[in-house]
Amino acid sequence: MHFHDLRHAGSTLTAQAGATMSDLMARMGHSSTRAAQIYLHTTTERDRVVADALNSLIEDHVRGTQGARGTGRASRG
Repeated sequence: MHFHDLRHAGSTLTAQAGATMSDLMARMGHSSTRAAQIYLHTTTERDRVVADALNSLIEDHVRGTQGARGTGRASRG
């Protein structure tokens, strides 16, 4: 095991914990996004977290849209 192996593992875990590209760049001392992208591996678990978050946003939007329909506005037609 080499120092860079530990650095890579730590950075990958940081990304999976939700760090943004800017967070990774600051922590790693990178000045380019290309270098930071190396650590943004995707995993099935992380993909599920993202999918669930997107689903929640969509459901919230749909609930908000349905609530706006019952505001008592007269319909034209």
